[in-house]
Amino acid sequence: DIAKYKNKNPNKANRDKFSKAEINLLWENSDNQYYQIILMLIYSGVRISELLDLKKKDINFEEQYFEITHSKTESGLRKVPIADKTLPFFKSWYNKNPKSEYLLHTEEGKHLTYRNYYKVYFLPLVNKLHIEKTPHCCRHTCISLLAKANVNQTIIKLIVGHSGAMSLTEKVYTHLDIKELVAAINKI
Repeated sequence: DIAKYKNKNPNKANRDKFSKAEINLLWENSDNQYYQIILMLIYSGVRISELLDLKKKDINFEEQYFEITHSKTESGLRKVPIADKTLPFFKSWYNKNPKSEYLLHTEEGKHLTYRNYYKVYFLPLVNKLHIEKTPHCCRHTCISLLAKANVNQTIIKLIVGHSGAMSLTEKVYTHLDIKELVAAINKI
């Protein structure tokens, strides 16, 4: 009976932010490279697909950012600052398999797909810590943490690729360099 779904999406997942205690648990387990990915997501605000598709050539360690060249939306194409806290994780993954073109990859250096990552790594890891979250919750967490740190809304939109939600004035007159975005992400 379709009427019972009139105002509901039966496939909608609850998306909530990670709590401070849950983030602390992730940090306590950050010696595991797959927990590092969750932290990389939380401290960058990117979509999981954007991080999994990230190629090494799109990372600039000198200026501390990576570039999203393929995204769900046009406004998702952007430079994303790398937080000081997660910079060692990015460098570790970068150097893990020199033959792989992708930052995150399988043990064999192959592209790590969403399905593989979610079922084989993400779900077992969060279940082990008794955390009920999805990878998209990392994005919600980043945005919430940036807002809590009083980061300007325009900067938040630029970091997470919500420029479609920006006003005409923000789009035309906002010119921020990557140093300002790195400073903002480091507030969380």
